[in-house]
Amino acid sequence: MSLFQLEHHFKPAGDQPDAIAALVKGVNDGAQDQVLLGVTGSGKTFTMAHVIAATNRPALVMAPNKILAAQLYGELKTFFPHNAVSYFVSYYDYYQPEAYVPRTDTFIEKEASINEEIDRLRHHATRSLLEQKDVIVVASVSCIYGIGSVAAYGKMVLDIAQGATLSRDHCIDALVALQYKRCDRHLVRGTFRVRGDVIDIFPSHYDDHLWRIQLFGDDVEEIWEIESLTNNRIQPLKTVRVYANSHYVTPRPTLKQAIKSISVELKERLAYFDAHEKLVESQRLRQRITFDLEMMETVGHCNGIENYSRYLTGRGPGKPPPTLFEYLPKNALLFVDESHVSIPQIGAMYKGDAVRKATLSDYGFRLPSCKDNRPLTFTEWETQRPQTIHLSATPGTWELEKTGGAFIQQIIRPTGLLDPICSVRPTHNQVDDLMATCREIVAKKQRVLVTTLTKKMAEALTEYLVESGLQVRYLHSDVATLDRITLIEDLRRGDFDILVGINLLREGLDIPECSLVAILDADKEGFLRSKRSLIQTIGRAARHVSGHVILYADKITDSMKEALDETSRRRTRQMDYNTEHGITPLGIQKSLGTILSGGANAAAALSTSAKSPSSTAAFPKTAAGLQAMRKKLEQEMFDAADALSFEKAAILRDQIKELDLAKMAL
Repeated sequence: MSLFQLEHHFKPAGDQPDAIAALVKGVNDGAQDQVLLGVTGSGKTFTMAHVIAATNRPALVMAPNKILAAQLYGELKTFFPHNAVSYFVSYYDYYQPEAYVPRTDTFIEKEASINEEIDRLRHHATRSLLEQKDVIVVASVSCIYGIGSVAAYGKMVLDIAQGATLSRDHCIDALVALQYKRCDRHLVRGTFRVRGDVIDIFPSHYDDHLWRIQLFGDDVEEIWEIESLTNNRIQPLKTVRVYANSHYVTPRPTLKQAIKSISVELKERLAYFDAHEKLVESQRLRQRITFDLEMMETVGHCNGIENYSRYLTGRGPGKPPPTLFEYLPKNALLFVDESHVSIPQIGAMYKGDAVRKATLSDYGFRLPSCKDNRPLTFTEWETQRPQTIHLSATPGTWELEKTGGAFIQQIIRPTGLLDPICSVRPTHNQVDDLMATCREIVAKKQRVLVTTLTKKMAEALTEYLVESGLQVRYLHSDVATLDRITLIEDLRRGDFDILVGINLLREGLDIPECSLVAILDADKEGFLRSKRSLIQTIGRAARHVSGHVILYADKITDSMKEALDETSRRRTRQMDYNTEHGITPLGIQKSLGTILSGGANAAAALSTSAKSPSSTAAFPKTAAGLQAMRKKLEQEMFDAADALSFEKAAILRDQIKELDLAKMAL
């Protein structure tokens, strides 16, 4: 019986049937590595979905960045609406790692802004992997970072069944051990509330539902799933399983043993510093680690507890940290999307982290064991990964070596769309020329992507184009994760017409409404203007029937020539196929709102409710004004909920969602 129910309205076409058959055969024959050379718009995700359904095996899809992971998540959730499709990326909107610069004696404290929605989706992913077989997890390359032991996370659970014996005090103690916080006023994710014999639990993987446990003495009388805001009952449940509110949860006996081991290492390290007359480092380390140990002893965790992961997981020095790969079933498949970018990132992540941690431990900010809180090395990742399919329009050297240079080709687009026409224009007055061309494209109600070389250039160009009367936004790594997703959806919707970015505009960005891609300074040879980067950037215009790419350059570099030749080759082959089969190229028709869509998620949280009577025109026009108004509306919502005026609270909630959307548009 097939676990995966693939729903679609199209049959595989073009190169897809042969590619699907070849990939499925390779998987069934036990091939460890396969490469799919698939051009933009050829339906690589559709092919991937068919391979998952045909092999009937769980899958991890690894993308090079969060925005592409979100896009793949939305598409796969559409293909598999009845299966567990999950999203697993770094939950930081902003992350400044702890670091020390010896040359200037500067210590940089760890600073992070955690996105609660992404944290919820991470919990949903790990829970699905532990409980279901029909699982597809879409992740960024950050999945190679440690997340806590699967053994501890999988065993430290609270099972509650209707009719079972469960004392009120035991339930409370168990929830606290799972790092849930008691909050008797307003429940949020990861908290619980106790009112008499009724215990409300807001699970870490839910967005707007909670579980209500009705006790009668020491017996579980009823279990209900409740809508968190309105308090309405949704459905009765026979059993529920509460997982920890943190992936770093640790059983108390293990924690006590870890504290002892950390104390031993601290003593040895202090002796080393004292012997070498490093008194400042010794004092610094003693103060910090002693405080952490006291926190762990008292409340069971501390800030930066992941730096003690070696002792919390019981692993030896230098051993691989527990990562998402250890949560995967043994028969899982791995799809590495945009492999030419994803695979090099893996080795680079470990090396950068190792240098930073070594400096911290050398100067007494951390124990040497902090080095074991790290991403996987490339060798460890290669050892742990299951059967792998690498997907890219420009496969890298490493993956091709793994297959002996062999690859499966998917160049023909079922829609008949051709690779875009490319033209080279001089860099003199390139911005003015770009602006004039953009006005022509915008007049046709089409979209434009512009790539620059730096963040500063992207921001400056955006400001200049806005002052000239064009609707423009910029997109780069400083933009928060879910804001990036919203930007893409707003561009497709027509809320603005031009998106300016850097390398984030290269791989996998799916905007069918985009008819023009402009590459500024295309002749500046380097990573962002290499053959692979240029081919990927050119491919962003290959989803529109009138696709056109302008490369601003004063000379044609070797990378430009190779990219233009390859684009011409693919365009010619598609034209021959169209002529042979009588195909007239059609633009891709893709519905809006597919990124992070389906169920309760971040995109839904940003949608505008028809129930809300408010208008964005009535909102303040400054960020400070919007923030003040949000705080006021939020307090009114809580007060309405406490007064049991749930309809009023729901309206206020929808107004807050509209306000958040207006804030993003500033």
